[in-house]
Amino acid sequence: MNTTFLVASRAYSTVKGTLALIGLAALAAFVVVPGPREALLENLPSLAALSVGDSFAGSATVSAGQIQAAELPQEQRAMTEYISKRYRVADEAVAGFVATAYKAGGLHSVDPLLILAVMAVESRYNPVAESAVGAKGLMQIIPKYHLEKLLDHGGEDALLDPEVNIMVGARILREYQRRLGDTEAALQMYAGAFDEPTSTYANKVLAEKARLEVLRQKARKQSA
Repeated sequence: MNTTFLVASRAYSTVKGTLALIGLAALAAFVVVPGPREALLENLPSLAALSVGDSFAGSATVSAGQIQAAELPQEQRAMTEYISKRYRVADEAVAGFVATAYKAGGLHSVDPLLILAVMAVESRYNPVAESAVGAKGLMQIIPKYHLEKLLDHGGEDALLDPEVNIMVGARILREYQRRLGDTEAALQMYAGAFDEPTSTYANKVLAEKARLEVLRQKARKQSA
């Protein structure tokens, strides 16, 4: 009985030690030979987009951040290239954001360039951004003010899914446009600065939209 136990114990120790050595070797390889910093940084946005979209895995909907730029129409490719370079975000992530902005724009009757411009000003295309007051995601939506819009998506945590965030943000913009009858006023309300006399926020968004509009016109001329 004691001999059997001793043999088993030695075997266990041997296996445990071998596994430990394998683990240390793998860790050493990761630490000693890290990937290029630029490559890691480029992959962060797309990885973030994929991780926060896990709850939608297996659905028929394509999550933002999983679309290749080459798959997009020429106009959307132009937007993707510009945004990726200007804001230093990976093409794969931006392609998903752009495609979803166009989809949301068509669904809610909002210019997709306005949606993209809001993302630029609000989060600089960071899908996991969160402000000090609790605004979340690409379009910096404060969940407590829009809970009814999140019911079908599983609640406020869904705002960290890029596609959900863009869709809900576009819906909010459209509601404010209808209520106020003016895009500038709608943008100010979106920012929670409706009474701010200089419309600083709206001017920033509209200036970014104007830059995107130049790209749209060029793309449409090229495809004509």
